[in-house]
Amino acid sequence: MGEAGAATGSLAGGVAAAGSPMPEADPEAEAAKLLPFLAPGARADLQTAAARHVLALTGSGPGRTLLAGQEALLRALVELAAAPAPAPAPARDAARALVNLAADPGLHEPLLAAEPRLPARLLGRALDPQWPWAEEAAAVLANLSREPAPCAALMAALAAAEPEESGLERLVRALCTPGYNGHAPLHYLGPVLSNLSQRPAARAFLLDPDRCVVQRLLPLTQYPDSSVRRGGVVGTLRNCCFEHRLPVDLQYLPPDKQREPDPDIRKMLIEAIMLLTATAPGRQQVRDQGAYLILRELHTWEPEPDVRATCEKLIQVLIGDEPERGMENLLEVQVPEDVEEQLQQLDRQEQEQCVREQQERELSPEPQAEGAAPT
Repeated sequence: MGEAGAATGSLAGGVAAAGSPMPEADPEAEAAKLLPFLAPGARADLQTAAARHVLALTGSGPGRTLLAGQEALLRALVELAAAPAPAPAPARDAARALVNLAADPGLHEPLLAAEPRLPARLLGRALDPQWPWAEEAAAVLANLSREPAPCAALMAALAAAEPEESGLERLVRALCTPGYNGHAPLHYLGPVLSNLSQRPAARAFLLDPDRCVVQRLLPLTQYPDSSVRRGGVVGTLRNCCFEHRLPVDLQYLPPDKQREPDPDIRKMLIEAIMLLTATAPGRQQVRDQGAYLILRELHTWEPEPDVRATCEKLIQVLIGDEPERGMENLLEVQVPEDVEEQLQQLDRQEQEQCVREQQERELSPEPQAEGAAPT
C-alpha cells in the first residue's frame, strides 16, 4: 500500500495579535500537544482532527522522523488504530498513518518499542471478518514483515493463535475466501504471506501435503482484480521453490491461460523457476516439462528489458552444459571473490543496458497505422 495521504488538518490554536511576530513553534512540542486528543474518550471532532494531522505528518520524511521520537504519541496512535469495536471513525486515519510509518524500515524499532505487541494486535484486526479497516491493518503488517525482527514477531503471534486453527491456516483462509470480510478486500494479506514464506517454518506449513495450501493459492496467481494480491501469492510460491518440492499442480495451466500483465510479477515467476533449477534433478524436471519452448516464446514477446534479461539467464541454465561433479547445486557453489566482483560488474552493466533500452522505448514514436498521415 502506497503512502496514505490526507489533507493537512490543523487543531484549534491561538493566533498572534496583529502586528506582533508569530513565535517560532517547536515541532516536537507541537506534536506532543496532539497526544491528549488521540486518547480514548477525547471529543470526537478533536480526535478526528488530531488523527488527520498525524496522518499528514506521516506523508513526509521529516514528519515521520519527528513522530519516531514521540513514543507516547505512537502508542496512542496504535491504541486508536486497534480500538475495540465499534471502531471510531478516526481509527482509519490512525491505521493509515501506521501504514506510512511502517513503510520506513528505520521506524520499525520505535514502533515496536512503543507497542511490542503491535504485530499481534494488528493481526487480530486484519483477520477479524467484521473489522472495517482490516485492509489497512494488513498493509501495516505487509510493511513491517519485510524486516526480520517484525516478521519473527508476527510468526510468533501466528503460532500463539487458537489451538483449534493455526494462525497461518486462518491467514490463508482469509486470503483465499472471497468476501471473508465484507468491508475490506484483504489484498495485502498476499504480501504478508510472501514475507512470512521467507521463514523455514512458514514454508514447512505451506508445503505440508496434508494441508493442500499451494493448491488453494494457485488460482490467485491469476486473480484479475489486484496485482498486490497476485504478486504476494507469486512471491510466496517463489519462496517455496527454495524447498524444491512443489506439488505437481504447479506445472500445469489451463488452455486459456493469459500472460501475466504485471512485469514485476512475470520476473518473480521466472525467478521461481530459476530456483527450481538450482539442483541437477530440478533442472532436468524443468527441462522435461518443456519449459525451454515456453521461455523462448516469452523471450521473443517480452517488452521489458530487465524481465527479458532474467528470462535469458534461465534459458542459459537450461540449455547450458551441466556443472562439473561436486558443483551440481548452484545455490551452494562457492564463487571466488574476484569472480564475484566481475559478475556484479556484469550485472550492473546489464542493468544499465536495460535502463537505456527502456528509455529508448519510451522516447520512440508510436508506430503509425498504414496509410496514416503524420499530424
